Amino acid sequence: MSGGPDPVDWQGQALDCATCRFAPLLAGRQCGQGWACAFDRYAPRIARFFMLNPDAANACLDAPYHETRAQAARVANVFRLKPLLNDPDPGVRAVAALRLPAAQARAALGDPDREVRIALAWRMPLTDLMPLLRDEDAYVRQIAARRVDPGVLPILMHDPDPEIRVIVARRIAPRWLDTMRADPEPLVRRAVAARIDTVALPVLADDPDLRVRHAVAERADAALARRLLRDPEPPVRDAASERLAELDPKGSADVH
Repeated sequence: MSGGPDPVDWQGQALDCATCRFAPLLAGRQCGQGWACAFDRYAPRIARFFMLNPDAANACLDAPYHETRAQAARVANVFRLKPLLNDPDPGVRAVAALRLPAAQARAALGDPDREVRIALAWRMPLTDLMPLLRDEDAYVRQIAARRVDPGVLPILMHDPDPEIRVIVARRIAPRWLDTMRADPEPLVRRAVAARIDTVALPVLADDPDLRVRHAVAERADAALARRLLRDPEPPVRDAASERLAELDPKGSADVH
């Protein structure tokens, strides 16, 4: 199995299998230049080496090349990983944060690199996500918003990132939706229209964005659906017609 760039080490120098600490593995075809090597510069070959030789990972956690350390950290003994939370490379720190027990990974919540905080946002227990809801990086906040208990989402209702506010509108307790129906982002208002109490739907029936009105039409009662049959946009009128057919299959043909 081969492919990729020529096999060289992380500094671009030729690899010397004869002087490698893992030279005994060659005879059993557990490594080889161009396809599986812990000290190659090409990440897939490094990953293949540790897939074939996981017992070698512990010995490579201090390798000079960050990709070797990162790939080794994926399979090394978890009890060896805590020092890697201080590794100079964020990719290595992220792997350690993903694999360490939450009690130890918590120390990385203030890591300066978003890659590490993203890893933490995916794996930390829900009770540890609060600091990440206030993270300076929007994608970190997005992940945390998808996972956190809905009861704390009100603190994100006015987040500057509209994608986060969409997530909030889809997950927050219904009693908060009325507060979000005037959001400046149409996709947020559409998410509100898809969940808000039907009594409040008429307020959104005149929204300037057709996507919001379309969402209203999909949930409207008969009176509101008939009103939306006069909407200037065909997709909204079609949705209103389909809604009337759902509500009254026999009588919907007479409303046009």
